[in-house]
Amino acid sequence: MWKRSPSTACAVSTSTEQDAGPAVDNSAAGPAFDPDRPYRCSPSVALRPEPFGALVYHFGTRKLSFLKTPQLLTTVQQLAEQPDVHSALVAAGVAAEQRPAYLRALAGLAASGTIEERT
Repeated sequence: MWKRSPSTACAVSTSTEQDAGPAVDNSAAGPAFDPDRPYRCSPSVALRPEPFGALVYHFGTRKLSFLKTPQLLTTVQQLAEQPDVHSALVAAGVAAEQRPAYLRALAGLAASGTIEERT
């Protein structure tokens, strides 16, 4: 059995493993993630592209996390240019069968404040 290191608990994954558990605690009160709405990367967040995906630093919380795939990074970058999350997934080239996993990852990013709804 694998133990999850506390330092990787905030890493965002598009893994489809059912026992992997949530990448981010979504129990905090706040607006629910709605993929039919427009989102953007939070202005309090810096993304540093890496071969595996990206490093994510949130200046407000001082937390470092990871985007575990380059395609997830592309999706996050596309959010500001697209009318909704579904369009960002299409623009990033995410296959239809992978979209539920990406939506879960993006919901985790919204819960952690990495991405936010555009107004």
